[in-house]
Amino acid sequence: MSEPVHVIRKLEQALVDDDFSWSLLLVGEDQTDKLATLTGDLRGPYSTTGDGKQITSGFSYWGIGPTIAWANATNDPFYLVMKAGAESFQRHWRQVRPHVDHGGFHFVSLGVGTGVKDRTIVADLHRYNPDMFYIPVDMSSEMLRLGTLEPVRGAGFPMAQVLPVQLDFSIADNVEQLGQMLAKLVGDEPLLYGLTGNTLANFESDLELLQTLTKVLRPQDRLLLEVASTNVLNAETAKEAAEEYHQTRAFAEFVTSALRYNTDLRIDLDNLDFRGEVEDDDALLVKIVWQNNTPDQIVMGLPDHTDVALDKGDTILLYTTRKFSTERLKKLTSACELTPVEHARSRFRRTRRPSPFGLDLILLAPGTAPATSSLADDIWR
Repeated sequence: MSEPVHVIRKLEQALVDDDFSWSLLLVGEDQTDKLATLTGDLRGPYSTTGDGKQITSGFSYWGIGPTIAWANATNDPFYLVMKAGAESFQRHWRQVRPHVDHGGFHFVSLGVGTGVKDRTIVADLHRYNPDMFYIPVDMSSEMLRLGTLEPVRGAGFPMAQVLPVQLDFSIADNVEQLGQMLAKLVGDEPLLYGLTGNTLANFESDLELLQTLTKVLRPQDRLLLEVASTNVLNAETAKEAAEEYHQTRAFAEFVTSALRYNTDLRIDLDNLDFRGEVEDDDALLVKIVWQNNTPDQIVMGLPDHTDVALDKGDTILLYTTRKFSTERLKKLTSACELTPVEHARSRFRRTRRPSPFGLDLILLAPGTAPATSSLADDIWR
C-alpha cells in the first residue's frame, strides 16, 4: 500500500496553475480573544494625556477597514515619512545584503505592511537560495493577504514556499511558539527576521518587544531592523516629528480607522492631536490621540454592545511612533545582547535646510561581540 499524501501536499498540487486568487494562511490566534483585548483597552481610565483608553499597535492594522486605510496612506505622496522610507530602503539594503546573500537564509517578515520592501529582500535571497521559505507574520490576516501580493506576484516567488502566519508577535508566548515551529520547519538552516518600516517604534515598550524577539534568535539567525532616527533632541524637533504625520489626510484616516470600524464613535478629524516630546533624553516620541474637545460627555459603543463614557478632555491613544538617537539604539541592542553586523544610515533631504531626521537599517546578530572587538563601536560611530 502506498503512503498517504499529506493534505498540504495535495492542496499545493491542486492550486498549481490555478488563476483564482487563493491565499494560504496559518492562523495562530483566536480572533475572539483579540476582539476582547481591543474592547478592554477602550475601557481604560480617564486621561488627557493618552495614557488611558488606547488602540494598541497591532490593532491599528487589524481588519479590512484599517488595512485598506493603510494601503491608501502609503500611496499618498504627502505621507513624506513613508515616501522617504521607500526611497532609501533599496540603497540601505544594497549595503547590508552582502552579509546575508550566500548564507542560505529563509526570510521571516514581522509586520508585512505593503510588502514592497519584502519583495526586494525575497527576490535577492531567493536568487542564492531557491529553496528558501518566505514567512510573513502579522496580527491582521487582511494585511497578510495584501502584503504578500508584492513579493509573490511582483518578484515571481513560488507560492508553494510562502507560509503567511497570523500572529501577534508582541506577545512573548506567541513568539516562543513561532520560534519553535520555524525551527522544526527549517531545521538548522538560518533565518533572517525582518522588522522594517520603523515597526519597533510603534510599541509602548521598544525594549520589551526587542527582548521578546531576541529570545528566539539562534546563533545562525539574523535580525534586520529598520528605524527612523534623529540627531537632534529638543522640543522643536519633537514638534517637527509630530508635524510629519499631520501633513496628510490619508494618514489621519488610517489612524482613526480602528475606531471607525470597531466602535460607533463619530470621527471628526479636528479632534485629532499630534503630540511630540523628548523621551528619556534619547528619542523623540510622537503620540497621536483622539480627544473629546466638546463641552459634553460622548458615549461610545463598543464591540460587545456595551458603552463607555468619554468625558470632556478624555483621550484615546491611536498611534505611537518614535525617532531614535544613536545612543538609544546602542542601549537597546546592548540590553538585548545584539551585535551590529552592518549599519546603513541616511538623512532626509526633502527640505531646504538640513534635516535632523533619517532612517537606519541595521543587521544584528545574537550575542555580544568579544571584548577585544571594536566592531560595534566602528559601526555606531
